[in-house]
Amino acid sequence: MGKQQPLKEGEDYYIENGLYVFTKAFHEKRGYCCKNQCKHCPWGFKKNKVRTSLF
Repeated sequence: MGKQQPLKEGEDYYIENGLYVFTKAFHEKRGYCCKNQCKHCPWGFKKNKVRTSLF
């Protein structure tokens, strides 16, 4: 395994409302989907949404 490189703001992530948001480029470098519904997931992972009806 190679040495980890430090993350670069603006390239690997940005901060939105005080939260770190990883970019598509970061996910592609990482090379796999973590299945956490990341905002910029290049694999398009979405959890199954369950709709509930009030009636």
